[in-house]
Amino acid sequence: MEIKLSYKNTMVQVTPVTFEHHESALGIGQSTPRISWKSSGDGKNWTQSSYELKISIISPHSKAEKSQTFKVESSDSVLVPWPCAPLKSRESATVQVRVTGPKGSEPTDWSAPSTVEPGLLERQDWKSQVIAAPRTLSTSNSLRPALFRKDFTLSKKVQSARLYITSYGVYEAFINGAKVGDHVLAPGWTAYKYHLNYQTFDITSLVKEGDNVIGAEVGEGWFSGRLGFNGGWRCIYGDKLAVLAQLEVAFDDGEVEVISSDKTWKTSVGGIISAELYDGETYDASQEVPEWSLPAFKDASWSGVEELDFPSSKLQAPEGPPVRKVETVKPKSIFKSPSGKTVVDFGQNLVGWLRVDVSGPAGHTIVFTHTEVLEHGEIATRPLRDCKATDSLTLAGKSITWEPKFTFHGFRFVQIDNWPTGDPALGDLEAVVIHTDMQRTGWFECSEPMVNQLHENICWGMKGNFVSIPTDCPQRDERLGWTGDIQIFSPTANFLYDTFGMLSGWLKDLAVEQINELNGVVAVVVPDILPKHFTHPQAAWSDAAIITPWDLYNAFGDPQILKDQLESMKEWLEKGVARQANGLWDPDGTQLGDWLDPDAPPNDAGKAKTDPHLVANAYLVHVTDLLSRVCTILGLGDGAAHYKSEAARLKKLFQAEYMTPNGRLAPDTMTSVSLAIAFDLFASPDQIPAAANRLDKIVRYSNFRIGTGFVGTPLILPSLTATSQTQLAYRMLLEKKCPSWLYPITMGATTMWERWDSMLPDGSINPGSMTSFNHYALGSVGAWLHATVGGISAAEPGWKVIRFAPIPGGTVTWAKIRHLSPYGEVKCEWEIKDGKFDVKIVVPLNCTGEVKLPGEDKVQKVGSGVYEFSVEGYQAGEWPPKAIFSPFTDPEKDDF
Repeated sequence: MEIKLSYKNTMVQVTPVTFEHHESALGIGQSTPRISWKSSGDGKNWTQSSYELKISIISPHSKAEKSQTFKVESSDSVLVPWPCAPLKSRESATVQVRVTGPKGSEPTDWSAPSTVEPGLLERQDWKSQVIAAPRTLSTSNSLRPALFRKDFTLSKKVQSARLYITSYGVYEAFINGAKVGDHVLAPGWTAYKYHLNYQTFDITSLVKEGDNVIGAEVGEGWFSGRLGFNGGWRCIYGDKLAVLAQLEVAFDDGEVEVISSDKTWKTSVGGIISAELYDGETYDASQEVPEWSLPAFKDASWSGVEELDFPSSKLQAPEGPPVRKVETVKPKSIFKSPSGKTVVDFGQNLVGWLRVDVSGPAGHTIVFTHTEVLEHGEIATRPLRDCKATDSLTLAGKSITWEPKFTFHGFRFVQIDNWPTGDPALGDLEAVVIHTDMQRTGWFECSEPMVNQLHENICWGMKGNFVSIPTDCPQRDERLGWTGDIQIFSPTANFLYDTFGMLSGWLKDLAVEQINELNGVVAVVVPDILPKHFTHPQAAWSDAAIITPWDLYNAFGDPQILKDQLESMKEWLEKGVARQANGLWDPDGTQLGDWLDPDAPPNDAGKAKTDPHLVANAYLVHVTDLLSRVCTILGLGDGAAHYKSEAARLKKLFQAEYMTPNGRLAPDTMTSVSLAIAFDLFASPDQIPAAANRLDKIVRYSNFRIGTGFVGTPLILPSLTATSQTQLAYRMLLEKKCPSWLYPITMGATTMWERWDSMLPDGSINPGSMTSFNHYALGSVGAWLHATVGGISAAEPGWKVIRFAPIPGGTVTWAKIRHLSPYGEVKCEWEIKDGKFDVKIVVPLNCTGEVKLPGEDKVQKVGSGVYEFSVEGYQAGEWPPKAIFSPFTDPEKDDF
C-alpha cells in the first residue's frame, strides 16, 4: 500500500452564515437562531480553534443599529448557540463570522454578512382577520377558486414593507399586479387543525407612494379539496376558502402603517372554474378578470367577505423551504396513438404541470390528460383510479401562455385533445417540475450506466414525492404522507438533499396528531386524513416516530430533533404499540409487514413470505434500543437504562419465538435474516456465520432476484456487505430480470416503481389496483450505493468524522461520489485497473476521516485535505457468483 498527499497552502475562507436549517432567514420562527458556517481551503489537518461572531441588531421599522462581537474558543461551526438577547418579532440582525485555525494562526477575513429576521412570533402580533369568500361550487362539487383584493394608499416614501400571509386553501398573492414571491401551492400541507404555516415576503420593491392594491387568489388545495382513495373525503379541514394577510409598511420617518385582511376587502371569481389536486384544473380565459390586482380596477360589483374566527391552530413560520417551480422539461416527441390520439412524451416521469403557448377561436376548449405510462400504445389511466389528472383550457380568441396553478400531476405522457391547429409543435409545450425546493447535497455515478440510471430514478422519485410533505406517490387519488415509506427511505433522502427542515416540520405534525387524537398511536399517514378505522398501530410505519428523527440526527448532527420528538417516541412505545402480555406485539393484530413482497398477489400486497409479526417484533426490539440511545444522547440516564433493559428483554423473547439455537430464522427469508443481521437480533456472535450462510443460500436459490418488500429492501444489500458477502450484493444489484432493481430500467423506467413489476415484461400494467410508477420506497437501496459503492458515510452524527470505505465489486470498475455535508463537500473517487485499486478522497476543513481500504482490516485516520491511496492486487472475490438450482431444473443463462 502507498499513500500520497496532495496539498496546497492557501488561505482559509468562511462562507456566509446560515441560521438553523433555513435556506432563507426572512420570517423565521426562532428568536435565538443557531448559527452555522463552512470553512473552505486546502489546509491539511486544519481544525478551527475559535470563532468570532459580529452581530448587528436592527430594530423593527427603523435604522437604529446595535453591534456586538463575541469570541468563543471552540471547534464548533454547526448550529452554535445564538449569543445575544432573543430577537423580537420583525427585529433583524446581520451576522458575520471569522475563525481561527490551529493555535498561533491568524484569523480569517470576516464572512460576507447574512441577515436574519423573525416573523410574527406572538399571537398578539397579528392584527388581521381571516376573511372568507362565498362558496361557489363547480360541477364536480369542488370549491371554485376565489379572488380577494384591497385598495390602499400610502402617503409617504416607503422605507421597507413586509407581507405576512396564509390561507385556508392554497394561494398566490399579488401587489400592484405583480406576483409576490416564487412559491407554489403555498402555504403547503400541514396538520391544519394544529399547525398552519404562514409566509413572510419582503415587498419593499412592490409597494409605492400613492395608490396600491393587495390581492390574493385562493384554491381549495389540501384544506378543502378531495383527499384519499375510494372516493376520498372533501372539506376535511373546512369548507370555505379564506385568506389571512398583514401588510406592514415602514416609512422613512419611522411611522408604520398596517394593512390587514378584514371585512373591507372584496371578493369575486376569475378564470379558474375549478382546481382540484387530483382531477386537475379547468380554466376559461374568457372569464379572466383583467388587471384585477391593479389600482385602477373598479371592484364595486364584487362581493363582500365574511370574517371568520381567528385560527385556533398555531400560526407558525415554516421550518423547511417552500414548493417552487424548480426546472422545465422539453418534450421529446409528439406522436399519434393507435387510436389516433395526439400524445406528447416528455421522456421523464415527473411531477408538476404543463405550460402551453396557444391561440385559437373564442370558446375553443383543449383537454390535457396526464399519465405516467402507455399501455398498448395508449395513455394508461387505470393506475390513476379515481383521479382524472385532466386540465382543460378554454380560449378567448387570442394567444395565451397558460399553466395551471392549484393542481399538480405525476406524468411522462400527456394526451392532447382538440388542439386548435391540429397538433401542437414541440416548441408549444413544456413541463414545469415542482417540488419542495431543498438544496441538493448528494451525487453518485459509476461505470455501470444502468446503475447510474437507477440512481437518477431514485432522485426523480424523491423529487416528485417531496411536494410539501413526503408522499407515497404523486399521481393517483392518494398522494399521502405514508409513514412507512419515508421511514425506510430517509437515509437515502438525507444524503441526496437537505431534508431537515421539511421532515422536522412533518414530524411535528406526526407528534401532535399522535398525542392529541390517537392516544399514542402513530397514524399510517401524516397528516392523518383517513377515517379512524384505518388507524391501527403498525410496526415499521408507526416506528417512523423513532427511526426518522434518529436518521435526521445522524445525517445532520442536530440533537434538537431528538429532544423535540422525545415525547412522541415515548408515547409510541408506552401507549401506542399493541402488545401481548409479555411485551411483544399482539399476535392477533394485523400488520402490513413486508409490504409488496414480489411474491404477493397483485391484489393482496401484504401477503408476504415473511411472518408480519416477525417483522413487527424485530422492529420493536430495534426501536426500543434506539430510544435507549436517544435518552443517552439527551443525558437522560434513567430512561436510557430502562429502554436498554427492555430492548434486551424483548430481544430474548424474539429469539425464543423466531430463532433456533444455531441462529436460523423461522421463517427463513431474505427479509427475516436481513432484519436479524441489521438489527443485531442474535443471541451470540457465533450465530451470525450460520445466518450469513443461510442468506447466501437464499440469495443463490433466488437466482439473485430480489425477494423483499418495503421492509427488507433497504436491508438486504447492507446485510450481505456486513457479513462479507458484497459480491452477492453486487450480483443482486446488477440483475436485470424481474424482480430486480434494474428490471424497471429495461422497461424504460425513469422513476422508481411501487411494485417490482408495476409493468409486466410484455408491457402490460400489473393488474393490481395499486400500481404506481413513481414511489421512492424501493429506492432505499440508494443508501447502500452511497456508503458501499461510493464509499462515504457519516462515522459520527453530522459528518464531523467521515468514514471512507468503498468496496468494489461486480462489474463496477469505478465510482465517484460527493456529499455536501454541514462542514463542506466530501468526495471519494475510486478506480480498479489491472488489479490495482486507486482511490482519492477529500476531507473538508475542520473534519477528520477514517479510511478503510478494501481487503484491509486496519482503519487509517486522517485530517482535512486531499489524499490518494492504492491497493495492489485487489481481488473482490468470486465473480460471477453461481446460482443454486433445484435438481432436474434447467439453469438459466447467466448474463455475466
